[in-house]
Amino acid sequence: MITTMRMENLFDLAMLIMLQAVLGFDNLLYISLESKRAPLEKQKAVRIWGIALAVLLRIGLLFLLLRMMDSFKSSLFQWDNSFVHADVNFASLITLFGGAFIIYTAIKEVVHMLSYEEAHAHDQDRKGASVVKIVALIVMMNLVFSFDSILSAMAITKVAWVMTTAIVISGILMVLMADKVSVFLQKNRLYEVLGLFILLIVGILLVSEGGHQAHLSFFGHPVEAMSKTTFYFVIAVLVLVDIIQGRYQKKLMAEKEKRYKMTA
Repeated sequence: MITTMRMENLFDLAMLIMLQAVLGFDNLLYISLESKRAPLEKQKAVRIWGIALAVLLRIGLLFLLLRMMDSFKSSLFQWDNSFVHADVNFASLITLFGGAFIIYTAIKEVVHMLSYEEAHAHDQDRKGASVVKIVALIVMMNLVFSFDSILSAMAITKVAWVMTTAIVISGILMVLMADKVSVFLQKNRLYEVLGLFILLIVGILLVSEGGHQAHLSFFGHPVEAMSKTTFYFVIAVLVLVDIIQGRYQKKLMAEKEKRYKMTA
């Protein structure tokens, strides 16, 4: 009986690690992009501290959710008129705020990229960006993403040590992968645009989930949560379009260079 329980817990642990890896992609992307705002020599330390603190707080959030699940689902305030209806609880408020902030961040970064002068000034601002502020933003957004992953984990198992171990292992993997993603983005600056638009879709996903949790509706039309299938399909399309556009651009550049050599 004990052996069977151990095997079941180990199987749940493996499932949770894989789940954390899948759900942690958007979190990892945000960490990599946000850490670039810090001075170059401090970016790795920012990622390590941000993820480490977020893991500790995520474990605390896990035990808090286990004890106070009903309180998180209870209504904070209601809004009901002929235009808008909402029944907001704490979990939906956090998800809505986090999604809105990610959308704002993605749009702000895209706007900076569209202007050389603004982008240059933005790079200068990054050199003096507060490390504490960046770490705080990483921790805050990590906690926003945590709600989804922890609730999914609680659907698989209620064993605290299994969920805690999965969170710690996923945090270690996130530290390792964050460095690789950050290095890749530094060497391939064009993929930053793709990353920002993926981040924008993540924000829309969170806003839709928060709106659905809050039973938000406009003019009698309820907000529906974006399904994970739709989310990953949109991401796949974005990546495919980026790859095709990149290859097509290289082809045009090669043809232009060839014509230049023939006319020279």
